Amino acid sequence: MKLLFPLLLFVTLILSCKNDSKSNKAVVAVQSNNGAIITSNSNQQIPLIEDQKKYTVTPVIENLNNAWGMTWLPNGDLIYTEKEGKLYRYDGTNSREITGLPEVYLRGQGGLLDVITHPEFNKNKRIYISYASAEGEGPGGNTAIATAVLKNDQLKDLKVLYKATPNTRKGQHFGSRFAWDSDGYLYFSIGERGERDMNPQDLRRDGGKIYRLHDDGSVPADNPFIDIAGAKTAAFTYGNRNPQGMTVHPKTGKIVSHEHGPQGGDEINFVKPGRNYGWPVISYGENYGGGKFAESTAKQGMEQPFYYWVPSIAPSGFAILDNASYGDWNGNYLVGSLKFQYLEMLYVNDNAVTKREKLVDGIGRLRNVKIGPDGFIYISVEGKGIFKITK
Repeated sequence: MKLLFPLLLFVTLILSCKNDSKSNKAVVAVQSNNGAIITSNSNQQIPLIEDQKKYTVTPVIENLNNAWGMTWLPNGDLIYTEKEGKLYRYDGTNSREITGLPEVYLRGQGGLLDVITHPEFNKNKRIYISYASAEGEGPGGNTAIATAVLKNDQLKDLKVLYKATPNTRKGQHFGSRFAWDSDGYLYFSIGERGERDMNPQDLRRDGGKIYRLHDDGSVPADNPFIDIAGAKTAAFTYGNRNPQGMTVHPKTGKIVSHEHGPQGGDEINFVKPGRNYGWPVISYGENYGGGKFAESTAKQGMEQPFYYWVPSIAPSGFAILDNASYGDWNGNYLVGSLKFQYLEMLYVNDNAVTKREKLVDGIGRLRNVKIGPDGFIYISVEGKGIFKITK
């Protein structure tokens, strides 16, 4: 009997800790006392490396309020948003305001959010913006996606491609990050707008989802919910809380996102068609103020995160390094922390995060991180501006 119990316990643990190597995810993970994650497949604590300060931080644009989104034109000019509803073009010396924006609904986390250029900008001069909009029925607002032609620092022929419904006066979880895949599809996120028990698990409702469209706003015929009656056919995934980081992997071309948890349970996920990422049925977080709300941390038919944080770092902005000049940093994931005010660098192998390192610790609330056309790291910091990190 003494031998039987340990054997049964071992078998139970093995069955509950299966690792899906095809989808790069660890199904079960536990938290150590210092907040690092121990994954079941390696049973090794992920090192947390303090800021080594072996890099240079150079101001690019200072004295900004909240540069939420940023992208670059083919000539190297930097386009950035200010959340309160302004869009700018920086030519390396001066910032000039771009006019012609739609009316922006400014409330809570909502405002003028992300910006991205079309992959063939040289041909069509198109840029895309995400923003909170009060258009449509009902009081309040919701996330909208629009495109326009950029000409002489003006937006021309503006077209709204998607507007989430219904409007609400709630001020949280607009999502709004963009990414293009290698086939020219546009991905964007819309958070669950503070309606965790209504939106993310219901395919008939906007919110708590990542969406995929053609560049003209039409819905791809092979989107996963296209044949489901009443479904939001633009949706590509569901069960998401509030994704504020999304990028395309420079080597594999896969779309990768991260999203906020409540008190813990921030996640990194590979974006796969038709998958349910579990919010709020499963979560590694807890209610604000404490107390569990989710059924469990795992459930059949719901995706496990590639990585998650406990406690929450409040992630915003996401980039993956692809520049050999960074040495052993090359290939690492970069995630901004609003809560702890540093840039987190994750060392990643084929199946897992292996260690973590802080960069620019204490610089301020990291709103965004991007890789510029020069291959270097750019970050935006609330209340300060945009900076470049070289090594």
